[in-house]
Amino acid sequence: MANQALMANAIRALAMDAVQQANSGHPGAPMGMADMAVALWGDHLRYNPANPHWFDRDRFVLSNGHASMMLYAVLHLTGYDLPIGELKNFRQLHSKTAGHPEVDVTPGVETTTGPLGQGITNAVGFALAEKLLAAEFNRKSHDIVDHHTYAFLGDGCMMEGISHEACALAGAWHLNKLIALYDDNGISIDGQVKPWYIDNVAERFHAYGWHVIGPIDGNDAAEVSKAIAKAKQSTDKPTLINCKTVIGKGSPNRAGTAKAHGEALGAEEIKLTRDALDWHYAPFEIPAEVYADWDHKAAGAKTEAEWNEKFAAYAAAFPELAADFTRRMKGELPKNFHQVAFDTVVAAHTKAETVASRKASQLALESFTAALPEMLGGSADLTGSNLTNTKSTPALRFDPKTGAVVMNMPAVEAKQGAEDEAKPEAPVEAPHGTIGRHINYGVREFGMAAIMNGVALHGGYIPYGGTFLTFSDYSRNAIRMAALMKHRVIHVFTHDSIGLGEDGPTHQSIEHAASLRLIPNLDVWRPGDTAETAVAWAVALQNQTRPTALLLSRQNIAYIPKNELGDISRGAYVLSEPEAVGLKSKKTVAVIIATGSEVQLAIAAQKLLAEKKIAVRVVSMPSTTTFDRQDLAYKKAVLPKKLPRIAVEMGCTGGWWKYGCAAVVGIDTYGESAPAPELFKYFGFTAENVAATVEAALRD
Repeated sequence: MANQALMANAIRALAMDAVQQANSGHPGAPMGMADMAVALWGDHLRYNPANPHWFDRDRFVLSNGHASMMLYAVLHLTGYDLPIGELKNFRQLHSKTAGHPEVDVTPGVETTTGPLGQGITNAVGFALAEKLLAAEFNRKSHDIVDHHTYAFLGDGCMMEGISHEACALAGAWHLNKLIALYDDNGISIDGQVKPWYIDNVAERFHAYGWHVIGPIDGNDAAEVSKAIAKAKQSTDKPTLINCKTVIGKGSPNRAGTAKAHGEALGAEEIKLTRDALDWHYAPFEIPAEVYADWDHKAAGAKTEAEWNEKFAAYAAAFPELAADFTRRMKGELPKNFHQVAFDTVVAAHTKAETVASRKASQLALESFTAALPEMLGGSADLTGSNLTNTKSTPALRFDPKTGAVVMNMPAVEAKQGAEDEAKPEAPVEAPHGTIGRHINYGVREFGMAAIMNGVALHGGYIPYGGTFLTFSDYSRNAIRMAALMKHRVIHVFTHDSIGLGEDGPTHQSIEHAASLRLIPNLDVWRPGDTAETAVAWAVALQNQTRPTALLLSRQNIAYIPKNELGDISRGAYVLSEPEAVGLKSKKTVAVIIATGSEVQLAIAAQKLLAEKKIAVRVVSMPSTTTFDRQDLAYKKAVLPKKLPRIAVEMGCTGGWWKYGCAAVVGIDTYGESAPAPELFKYFGFTAENVAATVEAALRD
């Protein structure tokens, strides 16, 4: 029998030693949750330290990511490629043990956590992906997708509003394989939480549709293990286990206090703690018998081997399903993707439709969702405005009695708002055996964004979700986390400017495009017609290591003829030269750069200037972030050095000056409530004003 007390004390010792050596970190939570970790990793978690990416492993999320030393200690002790030297380098430059866990840096870490509440929300995404893949791929006697998602979370995660959004959805979706262990220690940075946190957590989660176990003694590994075993029996609901713990357990003078939370214990207190725990070993020294109790390499290899045999049988019985499953879990697109993308873009160019770019997005999605079964869409209660649903993406629904995924839902286009261009087509019956692929997230923008991160991290799906661009503020930190983690998540942001009209400044995006472009590793596209929108989707789907934000208009945009389509994917391209407006022999004297719906203004201004024999080039720049990654030669070819540049975009002007603009037609104040045509005239978004701005720049 393993000595669970020694196993837990090993975590406590490593946590306090690493934090002390770094003189930075959070020892209290790891010391308090050590017994919870012993119960989960010792008795329940299915994993293989030699292969952290084995598909059917259980997923673990440390939502209270400041407790990272608990996770690092466990990963080291169980046999992952995380040697003791990395623990000694805790929080140091280029170590694998950053202050908060980072995915793809530390083997065994499933998601980057630290911003509280997002970890448990990622876990909801993990559990959703598992449930959908099981419904899609499992066959009788062939359950190749069958794993749990576990999360540890603390009071901070509970207090963050995003946990309400995510946990409510987990209940609505009957995610019975999601098990959350709540480290209920009653302490945060400012002290005991009672004055500011009086939620009845059990009633709250009961109201969400969860099973609730406890409160139990979270410092009793055996009791925690029994609770986990009970939670695993759930067939229709997620489970919350309320674990009462003592923060900094073992420390004579810091246990149960805020002092244990976020600072080193100090040499003297560590000595006292070692004595109290009867742990008489040097810093970072772990006795052989403790390593033996923790070691999971042999057991993990056996568990994975058993699954490999199961998958081999599955592949023999269902070769096409197995091949598609393998492809999707690798994140690879279908072999015909490039042809699908080519056909979609050419069709948009050929039809040359005048539609809003949000409608252009739906037209592209019709093609891509039909070809890519891994596309998993959704909207934050704005489906009829975001147009994120298609004939291939019926609504995702769960049986209210059993919690099972409802199969073969009919695909019904959402009832569109009065401002939309077209009426919905007749419902189309989904193919046999399909899951719903369009999620109604409700009014939960932040939750939607972080759940999509979890889905992408799990693998098997490419998530995309829609809301208004102005509400990207709600989801911004989750967008940032996707960019930081380098994962493919696609955000559809419609109603991208004052062009939405009467809803006024609360809904009119001004600073949002510029703000999103500041996020490193986030691609931002603001396409100007159907072809550019189709290209934007194609590029986003191929972006395996970065998320994408698509900024789309409510108002119609005329299609602009193009000589060729190949350079759109480079983020900016020459759309119209002076000869296109009758100035073959005139020397080009300026460049107008425009994005989105303003490209048509630039074209109209080019024609007005041509009447005065002023020759200008029009450059469409649907993605500044993509264009910025191009080589210098291409940049110079599109934006010649000696020509003055005038940018046109219905948003903040600040980001455009980096292109050496002589002037920017933009808007650096909030909008107004009025019909869109009146707003365009009021704020100067007319062809006449753009032309006048070019003339003024040339005079200067």
